[in-house]
Amino acid sequence: MTLPNRQSLAPNAENAITILTERAKECDAQDSLASLISEFSLPKDCIYLDGNSLGPLPIRAKQRAKEVVEQQWGEDLITSWNKHKWIDLPYKVGSKIAPLLRCESSQVIACDSISVNLTKVLCAALSMQQRTSPQRNLVISQRDNFPTDLYMVQGLGELLGAARCELLSVEQDAIYEVIETHGQQTAVLMLTHVNFRSGLVHDMRAITKAAHSKGILVVWDLAHSAGTLELALDECEVDFAVGCTYKYLNGGPGAPAFVYAAKRHWPHIQQPLSGWMGHKRPFDFCHDYQAGEGMASFLVGTPPVVSMSVLDAALDVFDGISSAKLRAKAQSLTQFFYEAFCALMPNTEFLMVSPQDASIRGSQLALAHPEAYAICQALIANNVIADFRAPNILRLGFSPLFLSHQDLLHAALRLKEIMDKKSYMDKVFQTKQAVT
Repeated sequence: MTLPNRQSLAPNAENAITILTERAKECDAQDSLASLISEFSLPKDCIYLDGNSLGPLPIRAKQRAKEVVEQQWGEDLITSWNKHKWIDLPYKVGSKIAPLLRCESSQVIACDSISVNLTKVLCAALSMQQRTSPQRNLVISQRDNFPTDLYMVQGLGELLGAARCELLSVEQDAIYEVIETHGQQTAVLMLTHVNFRSGLVHDMRAITKAAHSKGILVVWDLAHSAGTLELALDECEVDFAVGCTYKYLNGGPGAPAFVYAAKRHWPHIQQPLSGWMGHKRPFDFCHDYQAGEGMASFLVGTPPVVSMSVLDAALDVFDGISSAKLRAKAQSLTQFFYEAFCALMPNTEFLMVSPQDASIRGSQLALAHPEAYAICQALIANNVIADFRAPNILRLGFSPLFLSHQDLLHAALRLKEIMDKKSYMDKVFQTKQAVT
């Protein structure tokens, strides 16, 4: 997609606003997902551009929370494990996530956190590889991967020893080269599909194919992909994937994550967290562990019923909506904001870090600026909620479920006012809080 020259939309800001206003109205009039905003409980006059960190509250999730606490827990007590099928929630939630990943519903299960699930699949993949190829000890990842993913590999390396697990961090543009040169020593390629800082989208199909040509298993982190990008895990022959549900899936703070494992690997999966819910017959209370079949083997402890139930309700918002529609609107929103930004702030000090090619850009824009943190705080004070990523990134996320193009124009105008007045230099915006 060709992006506009910063001066091309209008000769001055007043004309630019007029043109952008008309375009926003036209885009919103054609938006088949516009009615979904009624599914969310959002503060008045708040433009929420941080759904890529924490999705807003779906109304049906709020209702489910009340029902679970007051009725299921409060009145039905322990009978709810059977009466309200609490025991089936990991499978039920997984089956609702599966259409967004374009895979068989039986291959996804909801449980634990991304970090815990990543540990499980890394151990499973390393074990599978080293049974037949003990020389394969490397886990290749991107240097700018989300830190927790790297930490998990580093922790496993310390636990298992470098002879069984060693992290090799490479630059983004060196991934194919390193697959080629280190293929025989590599057990796993672990990548985040959408870079958390820049928003760059990796070519899942091409990278997975390249890794498989060298006998490497591939683990994808879908934290910034599920619910906003078109995915096709089965078609791409992905081996394993993990993802969170509190971002674009709107499952609530700390909501359970999910795991995907290709069915072809099920007979060979052995993960080290052999908790009782992963047992083949948990309520037989046997002395020795026997792993459950398929995805059940990834379960560990008792599912967090309240948060899992809230997530279950939140996912109903996606019912009947194709990932192609979600992707198309997300691209439209992201592109519109970029064009508004260029037109309204042609002489800005910001540097666009996200790819200009919309086809390889996730549902976010990353703007680098020395005062990015303070600018973010000033935006929040003006009811535009974005987030900051160290060292200097103002990150704006664009959820296709509850945002309109007119929202984004208002957000761009508020950003322009903050930059024109340099109000971000106020001392109150310069003081960093615990969570940035």
